[in-house]
Amino acid sequence: MAEESTKSWADSDSETSSTSSSSSDSEQEEVHCFMANQTDDDEVFDFANSEFTREDLVQALNDMVHEYKTLSHTFEEIKAKNASLKNSSAESSSDELEYTDSLKTELSRLKIENDLWRNEASELKAEVDKLTEEMSSWNKANRSLQAI
Repeated sequence: MAEESTKSWADSDSETSSTSSSSSDSEQEEVHCFMANQTDDDEVFDFANSEFTREDLVQALNDMVHEYKTLSHTFEEIKAKNASLKNSSAESSSDELEYTDSLKTELSRLKIENDLWRNEASELKAEVDKLTEEMSSWNKANRSLQAI
């Protein structure tokens, strides 16, 4: 039964294949080389075993499909998480840039205000100096008048 299953699988491959027998021979060599390079731990089925059945292959395929679905689901979750992290990182960067821009604007406003206060302080100092001179001349004039 196992030989018939294996033979029917091989026959269906050869029917659908449009390559020459030398190409299928080289494919078989590649498969044998690949299988020879595997360690015993990697081998799931012993293809030389006469007890290998179609049901074993179907079960293995079902297990692989289940594992594929699990891995695909995990991949999609990680992909979504990665996209979320990229978005949050971009939003954080954008927020930081906006905050930096607002700080720069505030700093510019404060520099302008500081310059205005310096100008006003200079004007007031000049007025104080002028009034001090005027006061000094009035005091001299007052002393001169009192001395007479």
